[in-house]
Amino acid sequence: MTAGGTGTGPTTLLVIAKEPVPGRVKTRLTPPYSPEQAARLAEAALHDTLETVAALPVRRRVLVLSGQPGAWLPRDAGFEVVPQADGGLDERIAAAFAGCDGPALLVGMDTPQLRPGLLAPVLAPDGWDTCDAWFGPAADGGFWALGLAEPDPELVRGVPMSTARTGAEQRDRLLRAGLTVRDLPVLRDVDTGEDAALIAAVCARSRFAAAFAAAQREVSAR
Repeated sequence: MTAGGTGTGPTTLLVIAKEPVPGRVKTRLTPPYSPEQAARLAEAALHDTLETVAALPVRRRVLVLSGQPGAWLPRDAGFEVVPQADGGLDERIAAAFAGCDGPALLVGMDTPQLRPGLLAPVLAPDGWDTCDAWFGPAADGGFWALGLAEPDPELVRGVPMSTARTGAEQRDRLLRAGLTVRDLPVLRDVDTGEDAALIAAVCARSRFAAAFAAAQREVSAR
C-alpha cells in the first residue's frame, strides 16, 4: 500500500468493515429488523465511522474491506481501500496490521458513536511516547480499538474472536509480550436491537440515529 490521505501525524488508521449487504451484516438485528433494515443500519454506522476517521489528523486512512466500496465511502478523504485477507477475524486483523509501517490504530464499523475526541489521546503529538499499545474495550467483552506502535501480526493472530473473553485475552496478549498498554473508554458495539437504541440515543444527530428512527417507524407500522 502506498501512502495516502491528507492528514498529519505518524499514525495509520485502519477501519475493518464489511460491505453492508442485506443478509451478510448485522444478522443479530434480525429480528426485530428485516435484513434490509439491518443493512441500512450497518451502512449508516459505517458512514458515520468513516466520516469521523476522515476528520482525524493521521498519516494514512485505510479501509480494510470485505466486499466493494459504495456511496457511503467519503469522497476526497484520502482513503486507501484494500481487501480483507482470508481466514478468521484474528487473521484478517493481523493481515491489516501487516500492511502498516509505523504506529497503527484499528477500529471497526460497529461504533457509530465514535468521535474525534475519543481518539485524541492516541493521535496527540505524544500519543505513542509513553506506551506501546492502545486498547479500546467493548461493553460485550470484545474490543473496538487496537493500536500498536510497532505493528506485529503475531500480537493478534490466534486470539479467539467473538467471545465474551476476546477483549481480555487480546489485552493479556499485549501485556505478555511486554508491551505498555494504555486504555481508551469502553464503547458499546451495535449488535442487538437494544444496543442500537442505546447508541442512537448518544449520537442523536448521526446518520445512524436517523436510520434507527426510520427502522423503528417501519417496525411499528407493520
